[in-house]
Amino acid sequence: MMMREKTMNKETNRDQGIDIKALKKIVFVRFFLALIVLGLVFFLSAGTIRYWQAWAYLIAVFIPMMIFGIYMFKHNPKFLERRMRTRETRKKQKLIQTVGLLPFLLTFVMPGIDIRFRWSGAPVYAAIIGLALILLGYLMTLYVFLTNSFASRVVEVEKEQRVITTGPYAFVRHPMYVAVIIFYGMTPLALGSYWALIFSLMIIPILIVRIKDEEKELEENLAGYGDYMHKVRYRLIPGVW
Repeated sequence: MMMREKTMNKETNRDQGIDIKALKKIVFVRFFLALIVLGLVFFLSAGTIRYWQAWAYLIAVFIPMMIFGIYMFKHNPKFLERRMRTRETRKKQKLIQTVGLLPFLLTFVMPGIDIRFRWSGAPVYAAIIGLALILLGYLMTLYVFLTNSFASRVVEVEKEQRVITTGPYAFVRHPMYVAVIIFYGMTPLALGSYWALIFSLMIIPILIVRIKDEEKELEENLAGYGDYMHKVRYRLIPGVW
């Protein structure tokens, strides 16, 4: 049975036009590059490796990421290939990416600087609460990925794509962005900084603009999305927006 399952997986991957070896290389390189770069950002900005919040953050994020990546390579490599795409084609989305780059970078740089100069003096319990929330946000993101294999980094509609109405999509139209707001919004707190929250929470208005433009693309090009918008009225928070 195991041999048959492996053979079927290989046939499915060929049918999907996926070069598994090349995909593994891309995912492996990006995973370790992200880990190394983020670690350098944290410890260089803090001026020390004795920064327990940063170590805890890296563990909380990258261990689930690694486990999930291994799982998806076995069960849905097409999803991983889709997640490797980062180049937007819509002009407005390119502009949104550019505008969002600075607050995104400062969200990860400022906590270390805050720790170095002891501006916030955030207590241990605040970082623990922040870590719990970023882990919650990350696990929510993974749940969305398991529900919707078309969840991409870029705004696009594929030929075989369909509207997802189950799981978290039964409550809000953009559950992944809810998870992203929790994850990035609470990242400074998890890293022991109050001041950096100024930059991390800027993700909210940026995502609102992104969502509005994304929904134009989906309504125009994804069959059934207009009906879905009438059925599920709220984008992020039920009863609010």
